[in-house]
Amino acid sequence: MEKRILDLYDEYKKGSLDRREFLKKLATLVGGTAAALGLLPFLEGSYAEAQVVSKDDPRLHVEDIKYPAETGDMLAHYARPKGETKLPGVIVIHENRGLNPHTRDVARRVALEGFLAVAPDACSPLGGTPEDVDAARSKMQELDAETTVKNFVAAVKYLKTHPQSTGKVGCMGFCWGGGMTNQVAVNAPDLNAAVPFYGRQPAAEDVPKIKASVLCHYAGLDERVNAGIETFEAAMTKAGVEYKIYMYEGAAHAFFNDTSTRYHEEAAKLAWKRTIAFFNEKLKT
Repeated sequence: MEKRILDLYDEYKKGSLDRREFLKKLATLVGGTAAALGLLPFLEGSYAEAQVVSKDDPRLHVEDIKYPAETGDMLAHYARPKGETKLPGVIVIHENRGLNPHTRDVARRVALEGFLAVAPDACSPLGGTPEDVDAARSKMQELDAETTVKNFVAAVKYLKTHPQSTGKVGCMGFCWGGGMTNQVAVNAPDLNAAVPFYGRQPAAEDVPKIKASVLCHYAGLDERVNAGIETFEAAMTKAGVEYKIYMYEGAAHAFFNDTSTRYHEEAAKLAWKRTIAFFNEKLKT
């Protein structure tokens, strides 16, 4: 699919365009309104078709939970391997469409790798993520930034003190969730490891607050997010933060999301392999 179409869809996903303006511009690119409406389902993807680990997987204990946070109880999807073994925890943070089936699936994938996985719903203070993707995006835009960060930081404490936890906690997130992962690293000094996927970087002056080891994944075609890498890397170097940065050439923003036309299989599989190896090193040793 043409990069200009993917870039336009990215603007729409991030809220820079409303639906009417997005469809108008898409119609211009593809030759008409009918063609634009026909292409839209392929851009938005099908969450169910890309499910990798079922919520009924016999290897896992899976449930929807609540944990205490700044604004009250946070809704979250929770998964862990069956058994009584104590395990490190990993927070999985969704994109800017809220806690959808894809992110729940990613949490279950993490659990199968030997972790207590929690995927919080940022929209919890507003009643939870709606099923309609446009409604979910609109609700995300209503969130208060400061309290939202605190709600995710509270997940670190939840996992550290969980009766089946070893006390070590990592955090990973995608797009909006990648930026939030960086904010959790800044605001949770007891976080052990952070893996932001193509996420907005924190302010340079906040970087010295990061005590976690950081593994960053970026897409070669993601010019907007990549513009902040140089400053972020310089700040981490200066502050003595342990970090690694990987760039996936030829991949676009959201390349890990296998429910999207932006999915880049080679980059996604390599980033996943590196992420799990990183969490194993930082959380299991």
